Amino acid sequence: MREEPAQIEDTLRAAQQGSRGAFAVLVESHQSMVYSLLVHMLGEEAVAEEIAQDVFLELHKNLNAIDSPLHLARWLRTVASRRGIDEVRRRRFRSTYGIEDLPEPQIEPRVRDVLLSAQVRRMLERLPARHRAIVVLRYQEDMEPGEIAVHLEMPVATVKSTLHRALGMLRRACQRTGLGGREFSKREAV
Repeated sequence: MREEPAQIEDTLRAAQQGSRGAFAVLVESHQSMVYSLLVHMLGEEAVAEEIAQDVFLELHKNLNAIDSPLHLARWLRTVASRRGIDEVRRRRFRSTYGIEDLPEPQIEPRVRDVLLSAQVRRMLERLPARHRAIVVLRYQEDMEPGEIAVHLEMPVATVKSTLHRALGMLRRACQRTGLGGREFSKREAV
């Protein structure tokens, strides 16, 4: 159920005035975007669901700070991205294995959507948190570097250079595993 911007505006105002039903509609209309972003960042559905619930709880607490439907979508992406980065960092702190320690996987048939490839997803999970967030926002959420910079509160040049480094890391990992790495061409970085 996709609402028109005017309907979302009315729903947002009703939720800000305390309507539980209106808040439920806001959650329903944005949950797939938040969940999808987190699943692609984290690679685990259960963890993504849990963090998505936390994002919507935080939205409920900060609902009166939201100005418009566009602000709502940006706010949710920003909070979900940051929570995903935090979770990746927590995992990194606990993990002692690096991308170099991964066994050489067997070559699988080529998949059209490279983010759906299990091998590439595992490689993506090995990226540093900020690198992974930028790759997911760029290719899964189809955001431009300028938009990513706004969401992650960093300069556009930093987003571009981090994306370039992340794609290089993925390209090298693909070459080591026999996937080739052409999926992560330099021309697509910006």
